[in-house]
Amino acid sequence: MLIAQITDFHISEPAGKPEMLYRTADHLVAAVAHLNALDPRPDLVFATGDLVDLGTVAEYERVRSLLAPLAIPVHLLAGNHDNRQTLRAVFSDHAYLQADGPFLQYALEDGPLRIIVLDTLIPGRSGGGLCDSRLDWFEARLAEAPDRPTLVFMHHPPLVSGIEVFDEHGYIEDKEKLGAIVARFPNIERIACGHLHRPVTVRWQGTVVSVAPGTAHQYGFDLSAGADLSVVMEPRVVQLHLWSERTGLVSHTSYIGEF
Repeated sequence: MLIAQITDFHISEPAGKPEMLYRTADHLVAAVAHLNALDPRPDLVFATGDLVDLGTVAEYERVRSLLAPLAIPVHLLAGNHDNRQTLRAVFSDHAYLQADGPFLQYALEDGPLRIIVLDTLIPGRSGGGLCDSRLDWFEARLAEAPDRPTLVFMHHPPLVSGIEVFDEHGYIEDKEKLGAIVARFPNIERIACGHLHRPVTVRWQGTVVSVAPGTAHQYGFDLSAGADLSVVMEPRVVQLHLWSERTGLVSHTSYIGEF
């Protein structure tokens, strides 16, 4: 089973800041073409949040049109730039987004690898969190199949990166509560996230947390104290998570473009 992860599109309207500065729509077009050209093609694609910049209907309609050529089923997550209600409305045919309740959380049971999606969005904030309601839902889903290998997707990573400007935001408010749940379920193969616009990997609570770079602009790598956040146009990336019973979950970075 091959699962692709793309993240942090930040699609705006044509006159929006991300489009004017970083050509985010062109980068998403290139990512879609790259995914379609892979051989073998991924079985599923997960877009792990910050699909748009301001959360407007026009932005989500633009995302929908840009994703339309993708010949692989795509599943969407909410990030801190997203609006749950608008995302649900524009992608009303995505049944997994229409579940009862305020949060965009769901589990995919088909296939050899179980996939659980968590909603870490706190409206109006850059950082994320998981309230008791979301954590209870997550623990209940894990308890349903404690022996099945499971991949968890969420936007905000529960880690300390060592990059001060990232870490001061406290990306998951309920990191300790989440960690206590994760530690009880060794069948969690990976927690795959976005948000940081950088490749980051850490061992955490008995599993591995990985962060995928964005499809467009990245943030600069600077471990010095007091460093400002910078934007760099490093190569565009698709993360590929390959699952087999023989190897477990193996992740690869696939660069978009000709090299």
